[in-house]
Amino acid sequence: MDFVALDVETANPNMASICQIGAARYSGGVLTEEWRTYVDPQDYFDGMNVTVHGIHESTVAGAPTFPELSDALKQWLGNAVVVTHTHFDRTSLQQAAGKYGLDVPTCTWLDSARVARRAWTEFAERGYGLSNVCKAIGYEFRHHDALEDAKAAAAILLAALQKTGLDLAVMLQQLERPISGSGSSRWGPDCKRDGNTDGPLYGEVLVFTGALHIPREQAADIAANLGCRVANSVSKATTLLVVGDQDVTHLAGHTKSSKHRRAEELIIKGVPIRILRESDFQELARLSNAA
Repeated sequence: MDFVALDVETANPNMASICQIGAARYSGGVLTEEWRTYVDPQDYFDGMNVTVHGIHESTVAGAPTFPELSDALKQWLGNAVVVTHTHFDRTSLQQAAGKYGLDVPTCTWLDSARVARRAWTEFAERGYGLSNVCKAIGYEFRHHDALEDAKAAAAILLAALQKTGLDLAVMLQQLERPISGSGSSRWGPDCKRDGNTDGPLYGEVLVFTGALHIPREQAADIAANLGCRVANSVSKATTLLVVGDQDVTHLAGHTKSSKHRRAEELIIKGVPIRILRESDFQELARLSNAA
């Protein structure tokens, strides 16, 4: 039962702006090695991200850049089973590598959120966020520290393996099977969609804002096929806000949409909404479908 758990934090909504990496190596299900490093993202720090993780420009002063950590990442991830909670960290790694023209180490990715959805019936459709599942299994950690979050993902995997009696190889095979017999989606008016119940992001509630490169209806279809319920407005139920790339370039200014401003208001109040660029959303979709 050997694997590496991984998590990253980002400086702003651009998922390539990695500012912290945490990794934990497990052998026979036992933690054997830890790695935590700050990263100079060579990008600005958005106030909303700083509010979440507490990392700012002065924190990463003198820290290595992502290319300078390339060899270390290869040593940690190369040919390993790599556990992340949802595909967001994997997407960030892919986007950061692409930013610098680097390759992501070859490894086998395992999504601990998908594991949780299959191991516990109460998380099959919703509530499978990292902190919520860890609370259910009695694992305490400091959320939004990359190493702490990586070890939390590992704790979920280990608890699921113990509960189900499966080994890691069999669990990887189980993730290829549908959770339910229904894989259909129901389409609503406008851009509202009900998510595919077998999609890897089932339970997420997604809202689009800003000018997208693809038609809004097409983007909604992609999101629904991934399992997201697509809504037209931001509310306390929203978990993902996808912002057109050209609008993200103005994040430090005063041109945010009303949906974007509403999402930030809710984030400040503790609502766990993740803000993504359209290009990051499309990469997330590609990697989720390839997993």
